[in-house]
Amino acid sequence: MTLKIRIDDSAPPYEQVRAQISAQARSGVLPVGYRLPTVRGLAETLGLAANTVAKAYRALETDGVIETRGRNGTFVAAAGSAAERELASAAQAYAQRAHRLGVPEPEALSAAREALRAAYGG
Repeated sequence: MTLKIRIDDSAPPYEQVRAQISAQARSGVLPVGYRLPTVRGLAETLGLAANTVAKAYRALETDGVIETRGRNGTFVAAAGSAAERELASAAQAYAQRAHRLGVPEPEALSAAREALRAAYGG
């Protein structure tokens, strides 16, 4: 298992790096704990600026796909762990706000369902 990235003219290079690493991590091609190349190393391999790869890595870390362990390197994170934590935190904040506003649970759930339908285009 090795990281395979191809850059073409279809989208900004950082987005291609982000999307391809994300897809490989989520599909299991890159397993949890897989150590990614350094920013400079990957940039050199792909013929990109280091800032381009750094931007992709930051986006992947924000999405919870990868995690940086200081000087130890950057690794594929447990699937969705950061995203799941962020979602749980947002749900908790919503529940507390609905309760403070005195909104009954069925109405709060209905409002959340409508917001999800709108967000997912349904």
